[in-house]
Amino acid sequence: MVFLDFCNYRPCEESNGIFFNCIRSGMNNDDLSNSPLLSIDLNADLGEHPYSTLDEQIMPFISTCNIACGGHVGHAVSVRQTIRLARQFNVAVGAHPSYPDKENFGRKMMMISENNLMESLTNQIEVVKRICEEEGVRLHHVKPHGALYHHAACDQRISQLILDILQKSAPGIYWMGLADSFSQKIAGESNYPFIAEGFADRQYEPDRSLRSRSLEGAVLHQKEVLRQVEELALNHRVKADGWLSLKVQSICLHGDTERAVTLAKEIRQRLESKGIHIAAV
Repeated sequence: MVFLDFCNYRPCEESNGIFFNCIRSGMNNDDLSNSPLLSIDLNADLGEHPYSTLDEQIMPFISTCNIACGGHVGHAVSVRQTIRLARQFNVAVGAHPSYPDKENFGRKMMMISENNLMESLTNQIEVVKRICEEEGVRLHHVKPHGALYHHAACDQRISQLILDILQKSAPGIYWMGLADSFSQKIAGESNYPFIAEGFADRQYEPDRSLRSRSLEGAVLHQKEVLRQVEELALNHRVKADGWLSLKVQSICLHGDTERAVTLAKEIRQRLESKGIHIAAV
């Protein structure tokens, strides 16, 4: 069975009762160059609201999308629709697998055997991989969703399980995960291609985890979002109690954030005005 061997946790709204307060992986982000990034990826989790026009509205402003593939929401039809939209807007396609938990939208920790979890995640990735092949689109990356994402970030065994799945089912496909986490550490130890991700619209804690949505100030708003994106892209840092060095290759904007489409447009315009090119890794 999978247990929380490496994480502390505290109640929160974000994952229906569990928020992962990750133990630092031992990776050093303090020696980073102060030079700005010349390009950065903007990503969004899509295919999660099949009866909404959100995907079509946000697609022109991002460079990468993560497509829900049946674990928390989604099915073959919605996956195909989102892949076709991504192809239309020249957006890189990623699979967004989850704990098999539609009831809780993949935001609650599951007690599930490693074999069953491996089977579920492999099947979810295969759905996106197969449809990408049918539509003539390259599968660019895999980004775990919700509780699975946070569990992997602070649990070496879950990170290793995800790495094993990728090496077997999608070798060479990027793994997108939380910057400065066990996910990045495990990928690095195996020289597996990894995209370090940061967040535009969430407040960070001093341990580089995301603040619980149940706490005041957890979700950032327009001016704060634009400021945080600039700091991540230009200065490789985020503000918690003080400044934290954090080098990211991709920045995520949540589709359910207030004014998400407008924010996506403003983020892109702000970064491009600073000479930052928006492109998939």
